[in-house]
Amino acid sequence: MLRFALLVLLLANAGYLAWTQGWMATLGWAPAVQSEPQRLARQVRPDVLSVVREPTVTAPPAPAPQTAPAAPTPAVPAHDVALPAPTAPVAAAAAAPEPLVCLQTESMDEAQANRLRQALRQSELPASSWEWQTSAVAGRWMVYVGKFANETALEKRRAELRARKIGFDRAGGSLEPGLSLGRFSTEEAATRELTNMLNQGVRGARVVQERAAQTLYTLRLAQLTPAQRSSLQALRPAFAAKPLRPCGD
Repeated sequence: MLRFALLVLLLANAGYLAWTQGWMATLGWAPAVQSEPQRLARQVRPDVLSVVREPTVTAPPAPAPQTAPAAPTPAVPAHDVALPAPTAPVAAAAAAPEPLVCLQTESMDEAQANRLRQALRQSELPASSWEWQTSAVAGRWMVYVGKFANETALEKRRAELRARKIGFDRAGGSLEPGLSLGRFSTEEAATRELTNMLNQGVRGARVVQERAAQTLYTLRLAQLTPAQRSSLQALRPAFAAKPLRPCGD
């Protein structure tokens, strides 16, 4: 029964396909044709029809503005033409400024400074070209042993101090021949050291002032021209063997 139903369904599909394709039109079995022959009959020469595109309208360019003609330049006679002023002769180049130097002396005491100050006032150097700089030097005291009569006595005292392990040094200057057991910035400190030395059995020691407090002077010539440096040669004797050297050295 199932086979018979499949066979009937297959034959029905084959018949529908033949009918839709018009294969059975000779037998009078065909679907109705969907067309409108009356519209085709009303067409008038369809072969001459063509599609025309609307032309693009371009705006004409704006006219260029008219410029007024330039006024003619009047001719100038050759003798009226202004000639450039002749170049003035170049002035002689200004002389290069003379190199300035700064010189100063070594430190000197007040007496030496007074002698040099007097010589400067009598020289051709302007007062604005030099100045004095001062520095204070504190006094100094020494625990001193001496003066010794001869080198033998000096060496004997040195051996004694070495045995006691006490340091010493040359006294120097006008205190020679003698020994320094210590230098101090105040007399009180030197006196305390002297007491210490006496307690250790050092004989003949005393406190002396090695250097008194004083003010030292330095002459500074900050901006000397070559001519002013030449005039300094006449002042050499007043410098008291204090040579001039560049500032800052």
